[in-house]
Amino acid sequence: MERTQFFSQQAGRTIDVPRHAKARFGIGDVVRHRLFDFRGVIFDIDPVFANSEEWYQSIPEHIRPEREQPYYHLLAENDESSYVAYVSQQNLLGDADGGPVEHPQVSDLFEEFSEGRYMMRRSLTH
Repeated sequence: MERTQFFSQQAGRTIDVPRHAKARFGIGDVVRHRLFDFRGVIFDIDPVFANSEEWYQSIPEHIRPEREQPYYHLLAENDESSYVAYVSQQNLLGDADGGPVEHPQVSDLFEEFSEGRYMMRRSLTH
């Protein structure tokens, strides 16, 4: 299998990635966690796990997801708070019908919520 590499600031190391990693969701999509009661909007995507080993090991083994799948950075919310989450593809479901996300940083990254997704601010795209 053909592979490539990128340096992950979050992990502090170089990550080896299959060349043909496929993300099911895109930036601006609203998603819900499959196991836990929170939802959010995707603002970044890693083609495979690219966080610290300590973070990965902190996930209980019986629910720990595989590393070789896309991981998504979310502006997340639940009934109590807003935060940033890092979630594997296998643990996300689409939630476009749930309406906009109320996270306080949404307006920093996105323009409007339309047709079930957010549009990235033009000044942040390249």
